[in-house]
Amino acid sequence: MKKEKILGFDVCNENEEKILKNIFSDYNEGKQSIIFSINPEIIVNKNKDNEYIQLLNNEKYQIPDGIGIVYASKLNKGKIKERITGIDMMEKLCKESVNYKSKIFLYGAKAGVAEDAKIQLEKKYSGINIVQTCNGYIEESIALDNIIKVKPDILFVGLGSPKQEEFILNNKEKLKNIRILMPVGGSFDVISQNLSRAPNWVIKMNLEWLHRLVKQPIRIFRQIKLLKFIFYVITNKIRKKERKNVKN
Repeated sequence: MKKEKILGFDVCNENEEKILKNIFSDYNEGKQSIIFSINPEIIVNKNKDNEYIQLLNNEKYQIPDGIGIVYASKLNKGKIKERITGIDMMEKLCKESVNYKSKIFLYGAKAGVAEDAKIQLEKKYSGINIVQTCNGYIEESIALDNIIKVKPDILFVGLGSPKQEEFILNNKEKLKNIRILMPVGGSFDVISQNLSRAPNWVIKMNLEWLHRLVKQPIRIFRQIKLLKFIFYVITNKIRKKERKNVKN
C-alpha cells in the first residue's frame, strides 16, 4: 500500500477500490488485515504518543477518514484525493463478505444497537452472515471470550476512540485468527437507524461534520479539535519550510 505521513501517522493514499481489493486479496491468502480510520481527532489526541502512532503505522491499512486529512495532504502536496469514511468502508466490507460467506461479529455501542444494526445489514445485504453481536457495556473480558469462542472471520468494534483501537491492539495475538478487524466508532448507531446520517448532498459537500454537530451539539468539543489539527498541520508545514531554508 502506498502511504504518506500526516503529522507522523501513516495514511493510505490509494483509492477505496484498490484498498478493498487488497484487503480481500490478503483475506484469500489467510492474512490478517487491521483497518484503522485516521481522522483529525485521533491525530490531535495521540500526536505525542509515539508508541501508539507506531502501533497504528505497523499495520497495512490506515484510511483517510475526514476531509481534514484530505486538506492536510493537499497542503503537503500529497496524493490523498478523497476521504474514506469508516462507515462506508464497513458497508463495503459487509457487501463483499457475502461472496466469501464470512462470519461477522459486531461488538460495541449501547445495548440493542448492534442487534438493530445486524437486522438492518441483513435486510440490505442478502446472504450476509452476522453470527453474533455484543454491546460495548459488558465486561471486556467477557466480550473477548465470546469473540474467540465464535471464531468470526470479520470483527467490527464500535467502542469509540481510542478504546476500540486499544481493544484490537491489546488483544491482537488472541484475535490472530480473525481475517479482518476494524474499529468503526459510531457506525452501529447509524446503520441501526438510531442516528440518522447526513443527506447525500451534504456528504458530497464534505459537510457531514456540520450535520452531526447540529444533531449532537455536544460534539462541539470534539469539533474544536479540528481547529487544533489545522493549527498543527500549518505549523508543521512552516517548520519543514524553515528547516529546508536552513539546509539551503
